[in-house]
Amino acid sequence: MEQAKRPVTGLAGRYGHPLHPALVAVPIGAWIASFVFDIASHLVPDPGFLAQGSRWLIALGVLGALAAAMFGFLDLFAIPTGTKTFRTGLLHMSINLGVTVLYAVGFIIRGGPAAEPVDWPPLALSAVALAGLGVAGYLGGELAYHYGVRVADEATQAVGYTRTTTHESTTVKKERV
Repeated sequence: MEQAKRPVTGLAGRYGHPLHPALVAVPIGAWIASFVFDIASHLVPDPGFLAQGSRWLIALGVLGALAAAMFGFLDLFAIPTGTKTFRTGLLHMSINLGVTVLYAVGFIIRGGPAAEPVDWPPLALSAVALAGLGVAGYLGGELAYHYGVRVADEATQAVGYTRTTTHESTTVKKERV
C-alpha cells in the first residue's frame, strides 16, 4: 500500500503533505456559510444581501471544488486499482462531483440580484448537497485516516515524536537542508 502514500507527481504535494485535503476547506467553508446565509435570509428584515452573498459563496465553493478535484484526481491515481481503497476513492469522487453539480445548478436557479429571502427549493437543494458533502467527507476521512492514502508511513511520522536536545535538533535541521 506504500504506492498510495506517495504522490504520482510533485504537483499533488510532497510526500506526507498532499494538497487535496488542504484545498477542500474552501468549498466546505463556502457551502456551509452559504447555507447559514440561506437560513439567515429568512430571519432578517432586509434579506437581499444574504441571498446574494449565499449565491456568490456557492460560486466560490464550486470553483474551489474544481481546484480540489484536480489534486484529488492525482491522489486517486496513486491508489492501486481493484482495491477497496480505490473503490472508496471512486465513490468519494463521484459523490463530490454530484454535490458540485447540485451547487452549480443551485447557483443558476437563484438567478441575478435578490431582494427576497432564498426560496425554499434552492434552500432544500443546498441542504441535500450539504448532506452529500458530509457523506463524501466521511469517505475522504476513511481514505486518509483508515487506509492512509497520502499519509506518511509510521517511521516518518515517528520522527516528530522523538525527543531531541537543542544540539541534536540543530544537527537534524542541518541534515535536512
